[in-house]
Amino acid sequence: MRYGATGLPGARWAVAILLPLLGCCARTTPVDYSGPTAGWSAWGGNEGGMRYTPATQITPGNVRHLKIAWTYRIGAPQLAPAHPTDPAQVPGLLAKGITPEAMRLPALEATPILAEGRLYVCSSSNRVVALDPESGREIWSFDPKLDATGTVLMVCRGVSYYHDVQAAAGSACASRIFTGTQDARLIALDARDGKPCPGFGNAGTVDLKEHLGAMRPGDYGVTVPPAILGDRVIVGGKITEDMRIDMPAGVVRAFDARSGALLWAWNSVPPQAEGVTAEGTYRRSTANTWSVFSVDSQRNLVFIPTGNAQVGLYGSTRDSDGRDYYAASVVALDGTTGKVVWHFQTVHHDIWDYDVPSQPVLFDFPTAQGPVPALAQPTKQGYLFILNRETGAPLVPVEERPAPQQWAVEGEHLAATQPVPTDPTYNLQRPKFTEQDMWGFTPWDKAKCRELFRSKNYEGAFSAPSLKGTVTYPDNLGVMNWGSAAVDPVRNLLVINTSHVATVAQLVPREQADARFAKGEWLLAQAGTPYAAQWTAMLSPWGAPCNKPPWGELVAIDLKAGKRLWQVPLGTTRDLAPFPLWMKIGTPNIGGPLVTASGLTFIGAATDNYLRAFDNATGAELWKGRLPAGPQATPMTYRLSPQGKQFVVIAAGGHKYMRTTLGDYLVAFSL
Repeated sequence: MRYGATGLPGARWAVAILLPLLGCCARTTPVDYSGPTAGWSAWGGNEGGMRYTPATQITPGNVRHLKIAWTYRIGAPQLAPAHPTDPAQVPGLLAKGITPEAMRLPALEATPILAEGRLYVCSSSNRVVALDPESGREIWSFDPKLDATGTVLMVCRGVSYYHDVQAAAGSACASRIFTGTQDARLIALDARDGKPCPGFGNAGTVDLKEHLGAMRPGDYGVTVPPAILGDRVIVGGKITEDMRIDMPAGVVRAFDARSGALLWAWNSVPPQAEGVTAEGTYRRSTANTWSVFSVDSQRNLVFIPTGNAQVGLYGSTRDSDGRDYYAASVVALDGTTGKVVWHFQTVHHDIWDYDVPSQPVLFDFPTAQGPVPALAQPTKQGYLFILNRETGAPLVPVEERPAPQQWAVEGEHLAATQPVPTDPTYNLQRPKFTEQDMWGFTPWDKAKCRELFRSKNYEGAFSAPSLKGTVTYPDNLGVMNWGSAAVDPVRNLLVINTSHVATVAQLVPREQADARFAKGEWLLAQAGTPYAAQWTAMLSPWGAPCNKPPWGELVAIDLKAGKRLWQVPLGTTRDLAPFPLWMKIGTPNIGGPLVTASGLTFIGAATDNYLRAFDNATGAELWKGRLPAGPQATPMTYRLSPQGKQFVVIAAGGHKYMRTTLGDYLVAFSL
C-alpha cells in the first residue's frame, strides 16, 4: 500500500484534500426573500421610462450566482413569398420605393412588460405572446398576419398594458394589451386570452392609414409600444426615411382606449399652419415620431421625441412650409387636447439624421432649492439635455455654439449655431477628430484609415454632407440611440451607454444617382431633390472602425454632484473576431440599461453575446451571462411575490446591421 507524505493511504489522502475544495465550489449563497417585490409595467419600467427597479434580491454580492432560469423562442418572422430575393430585380423595385434587401432584416429588440402576473412581448413580425414569468411557458399568442412588403427593418420593440377601471371584474377586455404594427394598425387584445377586443375600432383594430393620404408599401408603420395616459392610447409612427419628399405625415394621435375613437391629432407643423389640409389628409412629410413616448399622469403631459421632416440629408425642401420647426425636438403635449405645451429643439436644420431617438426619461432633478420635475433627453449627437418637464427650460445650461459653414451643396443652407450643454459632464460627444486619432490593428490598416480620413471633408461635429463625402461623427446611429438612459432616483444616478463610430455622408447628383440605380446600386433616393445620398461606414480594410477605441462605453453621472462617477468600456470583440483577437475594447452597441435599488446596472447592447452586470458605485463588471444571440435590446426585471425569485429577462435576437448572432430568444436569469 502506498502512502502520501501525510502518512495517509493515497486514496484517503486525495479524499481529505478534495472534499473541502468540492464543498467550497458547490456552496451557494442563500437567496434573500426579505426584500420588496417589483414589477415592470411599461416598456421603460414605468410611464416615465426610468428603467429602475426597487427589487433588491440580486445584489453586487451575489450577482455572480445568476444562472439561466428559462429560455423561450418567439419564432423567426415568416416573410411573404412575394418578396423578391434576386438582385437583378432591385432596380425595378427601387423605382417602386421597395427595398427587398433591407426589408429582410428582422431585429428582436423587444422589452417585455409584466402585468397581472404575466409577461407580454412582441416579435419582429408583430406576433404578441403572453408568458408565465417564472417558467417562460407560453400562455397565448396572437399573430396579426403582418404584411411586411416594403418594410425596411422588421422590428417591434414592445407592447402596452391598459386596465379599464370602469369594466366589471373578470369581464372580457377589462384589461388590454395594445400593439402597433409595422403595416399601420393599432390593435387591442384581451390580456387574458389574446383575442381582439370587438368593441375597439373595427373588430379590435384601428387603421392608422386613415387621413394619411397616398402611400406605398412600407411607407408608414409603428415599431414601438403606444403610450397610455388615463383612458387614452397615444401612438405616433415611423416612415421609411430619405426615399422621397412626399411621405405620410408624422402625426401623433390619441384614441379612446375603450372604443378606438379618435380623440385628437397633433401634426408637427408650425403653430400657424393647419394640421389637416383641404383634401382631408394630414400635412405630409412632417417630422415623424418613431421612438418611445413618456407620460406624466400627474401633470397630464405626454412627451414626444421627434424625428426628421423629409428628406433628411438635403434640407432645403423643408423650408417653404417650416416643417423643421418641431423636427429633432422633444415636445410636451397636453394629454387631453394634444396641444403643444412646450418644445425644445436639439438640432437646428438637421441634415445628419440626428433625430431624437430616445425615450425621454422623467425624474426629479436635485438642485440647491430642492428637487425639480425634470426630463433627460439623450441625443444622437452625444448631448444629454436636462429640462424642466413643466416648462422645457434647461436645468443644465445650454448655449448656441457656432457650427461649421463649409461644403454645403448648391441649394442648401446650414444652421449658424447648434445647442450644446455648457457643462461637459452632459456632453458625451468625443472631441474633434484629427488624423492622429485614426486607428488600426497594424501600421498598415492604420495608414489606410488615415488615407481615407484625408480624402474626405471634415471640420468637427455638424460638418455638412458634401459631394466629396464628409466624415460625420457621430454617425447616424448616434452616440446614444433608442435604448435611452436609466435613473436611480434614490442615489441620483443616471446610467447610459454610448457608441463612438464615424461614417461618411455623401450626396450624389441626381443624374449620377440615376445611372447607379440603373446598375442596381443602393442609394437613399431622396426623390424630389437634386441629390441622392449614401452613408459609408468609416472602416479599416479589416472591418474595424477607423477611429480609435473604445467604440462603446457605459457612463454613470452623479446628478446631485454634477459629475461623471465612472466611464468604462462596454463590450468585447468575442463574437466579431476570431481567437485570439478577443479584446475588451468597447464595441458599438444598441439597446439600453436598467438599474436596481441594490446597486447594479444590467445591460446587453454590445456586439458580443452577453448580458452584463456592473457595480453602480465603481463601474466594475461583476458578472456576465452568455446568450445564444446578440442582445440588441434592453433588459427588464421583476419579482412577483415575497416567496419568489427576482428574474432579469432580455431578448437575444441579434442585429444584422451590427453583424451580431441572429436568433429569436428571450432569456431569463435568476439566482
